Parts: sequence; C-alpha cells; structure tokens
Amino acid sequence: MSTILPLNKVRNIGIMAHIDAGKTTATERVLYYSGKIHKVGEVHDGQSVMDWMDQEKERGITITSAATTTSWRGHEINIIDTPGHVDFTAEVERSLRVLDGAIALFCAVGGVQPQSETVWRQSEKYNIPKIAFVNKMDRIGADYFAVLKEIEDILGANVLPITIPIGAEDNFRGIIDLVEMKAVYYDDPLLNLKYEETEIPEDMKALAEEYRKLLIEKVSEQDEELFEMYIQGKQPSQQKIRLAIRDATVKMEVVPVMAGAAYKNKGIRRLLDAIVDYLPSPQDRPPIIGITRKEDEKAPARQQSDDEPFAALIFKVVTDKHRGKLSFIRVYSGSAQAGSFVYNSTIGKKQRIGRIFQIHANKIESKESIYAGEIGAIVGINESSTGDTICQENHPILLEAIEFPQPVVFVSVKPASRSDRDRLGISLAKLAQEDPTFMVRTNEETGETVISGMGELHLEILLDRLKREFKVVTEVGVPQVSYRETIYNRTVETTKYIKQTGGHGQYAHVVIDLEPLPEGKGFEFNNKIIGGVIPKEFIPAVQKGVIDAMEEGPYAGYPVVNVRVSLIDGSFHPVDSSDMAFRTAGAMCFRSAFIKAGPKLLEPIMNVDVTTPEDYLGAVTGSIVSKRGKILNMDIKNGTRVVKAQAPLAEMFGYTNELRNVTSGRASASMTFNHYEVVPYSIAEEIVEKKRKAREKR
Repeated sequence: MSTILPLNKVRNIGIMAHIDAGKTTATERVLYYSGKIHKVGEVHDGQSVMDWMDQEKERGITITSAATTTSWRGHEINIIDTPGHVDFTAEVERSLRVLDGAIALFCAVGGVQPQSETVWRQSEKYNIPKIAFVNKMDRIGADYFAVLKEIEDILGANVLPITIPIGAEDNFRGIIDLVEMKAVYYDDPLLNLKYEETEIPEDMKALAEEYRKLLIEKVSEQDEELFEMYIQGKQPSQQKIRLAIRDATVKMEVVPVMAGAAYKNKGIRRLLDAIVDYLPSPQDRPPIIGITRKEDEKAPARQQSDDEPFAALIFKVVTDKHRGKLSFIRVYSGSAQAGSFVYNSTIGKKQRIGRIFQIHANKIESKESIYAGEIGAIVGINESSTGDTICQENHPILLEAIEFPQPVVFVSVKPASRSDRDRLGISLAKLAQEDPTFMVRTNEETGETVISGMGELHLEILLDRLKREFKVVTEVGVPQVSYRETIYNRTVETTKYIKQTGGHGQYAHVVIDLEPLPEGKGFEFNNKIIGGVIPKEFIPAVQKGVIDAMEEGPYAGYPVVNVRVSLIDGSFHPVDSSDMAFRTAGAMCFRSAFIKAGPKLLEPIMNVDVTTPEDYLGAVTGSIVSKRGKILNMDIKNGTRVVKAQAPLAEMFGYTNELRNVTSGRASASMTFNHYEVVPYSIAEEIVEKKRKAREKR
C-alpha cells in the first residue's frame, strides 16, 4: 500500500436523518472526541464547524453536505454531514452515492420521520450498510424501544440493539453496552466528558440479559460457529461477537442500534467505536462495475485497491473564490498525483489535475496524492461536472452517474441594474454547475431568466447566495409550479415546410407518428424511414426540431414529457433541403400533432406529512382537503397526530405559514415530491388562459 494507512483502516461514512434530529451536533461531537477540533461548536449559536455557510448559521439548518476527515483508534474516518431538509435532497443523494457506510440518526421523541424515511430509502438504493443512533434520549417523551419498533415496522430493518439506555428524559444517566455487558454512566454535570464503566444495576439486569440474548440469537443466524456456541450454552468472546456483528452489518443483514444524547455528550465514544468496529472499509465493498455504451461490450470492473488503474467519480462541484472550481471526488481504485493527467470518460477529454486537497468543512489542506478509498477535492479539471468519471486514459471505465430529481418550482429573475445584468448569467451558471437540481433557462418570448429548484426554501437560499457571494441584486417573480404537458391519444401528422427566397429556397417534408408513453418514460425518438425518402444526414435535424418544440409545449408552454415520436415518412429536395429546413419542419409537425392528440397538463403532487396536537386535527385535515389534497392516513405517535396526505404543489405555496396560524405554531409539516398527475380540466383551462393572456400582453 502507498497510503499511510491500509485500506481496511479507512471508513467513508455519512450522517443522515430528518431535519432537527441532531446530525450536525452529533458530527461536532465526533470531531471533538476524535481530536479533530478542540472546542465544541453548537448549531443554535451559529458556531458549528460543519455548518459554515452564513445561511446555515443564521437558520440553524444544514444546506450543503460538508466533508471532513478525522481519526479514531488508528482508523481514518471520512465523514459527510448531509442536510435533513427535503429541498436539499440532491446533497444527500450525491453523498450516499460515494459512501461505504452511514449513521442513520433518529430523534428519540420523533422516531422515524418523513425525511428520515426518504434518506433511508436512498441509502438502500445504493446498498449502504448502516448503524442507527437514537439521539436526544434526554428530551421529554424520549422512548428508545418505541423508536426501535418504528425502524423495524416502517423501514423494514432487522434491528440489532447493541446498547440500551439507562433511564430516559431528565433521568437519562447512561447506557448498557450489550457486547461488553457493562453499564456506562456519564457523571459530569455540565459536559459529561467523563464516564464510568461499572456493573449493570440490579434493576436492569433482566432487561439487559433479554436484549443480550436477542443480540446473540440474531448474529448467530449469520455465523455458524457462533450458532454452535449458542446452542451449546457457551458464551462467545467479545471479539467474536464484534466480528459477527460486523459481518452481518456489512452484508446488510442487520442494523446495529445505539442510544445517546449528542448535545449532552452521551454515547459518542461508543458511536465512534461502532463506526470502526462495524461499518465497512472500501475493501469490504464489492468491486465497482463500469457501464457500457455498446450491447456487446463487456462491463469493466475495478477492485477497490491502489494496485488497480485509477478511477474516481466526481460527486460534487463548488466554486471557491480563491481557488476556482473545486471538484470533490471519491477514488475507487488506483491513485492520482497533483500535476498528473486524467481522462474524463464521460465527455471523452484528457485533463490535468492542478492540485489535490483534503477537506475539513470550508477549510482545505494541500496534499500531493490521493489514493483508493479516499475522498478529497481537486482543481484544474474545469470542464468536468457532477457525475463525471475520471480515470486512466489507457484503462478507461465509465461509472454510473448520479440521478437527481427534476425541479418542481420556478421563478423569474431579472437584474436590478445594468451592472448586475452583466454578472447575473455568469453567477447563475456557477450555481447551476454546483447544484444539479438547480436549472437556469431563458424564456425565448420574454427574454426573462427563469430559475428552477426543489422548493421555495431551495430557491430562497440560492438567491441569497447570489446576493452575498456574487454581489448580484435581482428582482424576483412569484414562485410558480413547473407543470408538464403530455397527450391522451395517438396521431399521425404530415408537415411540408416550403419557403421561397432569392437564391436557394427551403424545403422539408416530414410525417410523424406521435403516441403517449407511461408516466416517467420521458421521450423516445424512432427513425422508421425506409428507402432513403429522407437522407440520413437530415434525421438528427428532425429530432432536434421535435426537442425544440418540446421545451415549451404547444398547449400551455410547459415542457412535454412521456411521448414517443416516430419519423415514418417524408421527402426532400436535392437543392433546397437543409438541416435548418428539416429542424423547422420537425418542430412544426410536432406542435400540430400534439394539439390533435388531446393535450393534457400534469402537475407535481407532493407527499405532505403533518405532525399536530389532537386539538388541531380537524383544522389540519380541513386545510389539506381545501387544497385539493387527499388524506391517506392518520396515526397517533407519542400523544400527537401524524397526518399523511398528498396535495398538488400549486396549492401548497406558503403552507408552512398557514399551518402555523391554524395551529398556533404547534404543528409541523414536511413535503416531498411524489409524482405528476393530470390537472383537472377546469383548472387546466384557467392555467392555459392565463398563459395566453400573458403572451398577448407581451
């Protein structure tokens, strides 16, 4: 090995949870106990190391995933603290894509909350082994065992408690370690930095024995030798149990669960031990498999080792005012040195790495090399983007890119002054490069700049960054829904585009077959031309024309989705036909066919989860129903009501403020995108009419 530490001593982990479960606080404690920082920073006073952006300090929430590296018991731990707010789900998605393990944090009062369920599902998609940490055991209403059941019932996890709490709420004094069968008491009245390991108290021995038996039973199912010892009544060693837990965790057969209170410094050392003992190293993960671009091509594979050819994935891009474009990478195999050349297999370009950095939140340290299993940042590869693969040119591999959800909210922005106008385009392009769920386009008719994102808060933060970081002041329109257009029926349409001018004219004749596709299928273009009635070189121009027309749909001016276009016939002129003529004909034909095929408008439908006291249940359900919402389920949880519903995004702008008013500030809500659904005809007609009048005014 070329690295300082062997690869089996490396842990790449993320901390994920619902908003306010205590992710950043837990990360700060982990950094403090492992010696990375020497003063504990708090989220509520804006002093946390990981929440370094001004907006994060002001709002007390995590907006961008922050990376850092620390060490514990001779192991290197690369940590990514991810956001909990649903508007920043892309940050979670790209972080999980490059991690080997994760800590799923749950509030001991709130349990499995909507966003904790979302990030859990994201981690399952990438086969990420997890440890669960039930935080805030010192809060009123804390119930460790109820949270265990929720993790099992709602998330379908095979939970394996490895610690249980001693007391709860104000009486939370410590934990019982079920592997060592010891009680751990935290006796420092202020910071609990000191702890004492003693015998298990008499009144908890029966409960500890019960959960110890459960632990041995569950890991015995995965370990034959341990199972033999268990049925013979022998007590396995602590090391044997730890190895069995590790093996089962890495294989995702169990999820070890621990109790603690990060803010009060309880349970953090045991959590660090569990990261080292149970979460996988890069060597424990399967080889990475490249994707192929040809059907008969064999998919290349790489073992996660320094001895393999270099391969890394760019999972994040940020603009640093001092160093320019920083590309965050996870190295899967091989190594790279500052000043060396790499090959971007996504775009097919050779690029030079300028410098390599190790990251600690917003501070970076220069280093000469980066090796398999490491996470770091590089400068110099300016043409690369999030999701690109960089590798050795003579050993190319293309890794699967990261999929991001489509934005559902947009606003128009315009510069407040002429000087702002010059900087607006450049600044927005930099922000869009950093955030794949933030999109920028120009409205061809009005010349307006339109920005799209995952929610009101998402766009609010980005516009605030535009003002603070890039010194660009803008006038912002009202947030609007990003509708989509599609069709009900199939139709065949013919268009001839003939234009006579001085010299050469323009001629193109196309016949297309337009048909609807199922939800989520996007767009397909098929070339069914036989006998060369349209020359091959003009076919891409027809496709481009169709795509042009789809960007602003013929029905209401929104993007078109879920359609298949087949080019089935046409003709050309040997002199007057051109790419431009066929591109124009393709767009005209598509627009005409679309209107004849029965257009329909689609709107984003959101999952809405509201937690409210019983007294306000009627007001909450009434407000949701009044917004064309559907109540799906109502549960009782810790004495409060949890309402699960679905509602159109168009009706939910400003809902947080409305909910605060109808419940005197005692209810909370979260929203996540679920699917697109047909807008009722009467409402769709209103939207189309508004669009028409807006066009006429221009």
